[in-house]
Amino acid sequence: MTIAGSDSGAGAGIQADLKTFAALGVYGTTVLTTITAQNTQGVTSIHEVPSKVIRDQFDAVISDIGADAVKTGMLSSVEIIETIADSLKSLSMTNIVIDPVMVAKGGSRLLHQDAVEVLRSKLLPLARITTPNIPEAEVLSGLKVRTLQEAKQAATAIAELGAKSVVVKGGHLVGEEAVDIYFDGVNFEELCSPRVSTRNTHGTGCTFASAIAAGLALGYPIGEAVHRAKEYVTQAILANLNIGSGHGPLDHFYMMR
Repeated sequence: MTIAGSDSGAGAGIQADLKTFAALGVYGTTVLTTITAQNTQGVTSIHEVPSKVIRDQFDAVISDIGADAVKTGMLSSVEIIETIADSLKSLSMTNIVIDPVMVAKGGSRLLHQDAVEVLRSKLLPLARITTPNIPEAEVLSGLKVRTLQEAKQAATAIAELGAKSVVVKGGHLVGEEAVDIYFDGVNFEELCSPRVSTRNTHGTGCTFASAIAAGLALGYPIGEAVHRAKEYVTQAILANLNIGSGHGPLDHFYMMR
């Protein structure tokens, strides 16, 4: 299940999540939290779904289909985060992947400022793993992150908020490689891939978190699910699908072409 916002350009959000699930061989269900009008150039409007409708979507899916793993994405307000946190607490669910979406690729803010503390206090403690990028890790940890060592410090601080494991994605750092820091609660691991020169990276974070959720749903251990997700995202970026005139999406179905 993905609990996230809709991207009308289909590069990120619910649409990217469903494509990822399908590509990796799992059946995806949805709880839509927000409707956005956006394309590869940016977000032009945002409409939040009423909390009752969000909860009703969740209950409808769980009562009939169930879920082997849940991934959250854009949860823009205090009310939406609280609704989702309460819903997730009602499940005996361990496979919860939290992607703490805060800002769109084009710069539009996707999380209200007053919702950050609620995300930290109510949602992160439910996470089997959370996957912030560098700016999100800085907000969640309260630390500046400019180096891999600082990324490790941020991962530790985020784990102390309750998340069982953390991946601090390194795409915003400089260097010939894109290095993510994976912290399993005890040990650190550097996940390295070549840094690709392309503007087509819209939806990278959504795709990575969804790929981890798919791996968990298929029964992989958390570490293997993370490694598989990293490889999938890397290959989807390398495929360099050219859509639109701005930040284009990944090629979620690169393996079929």
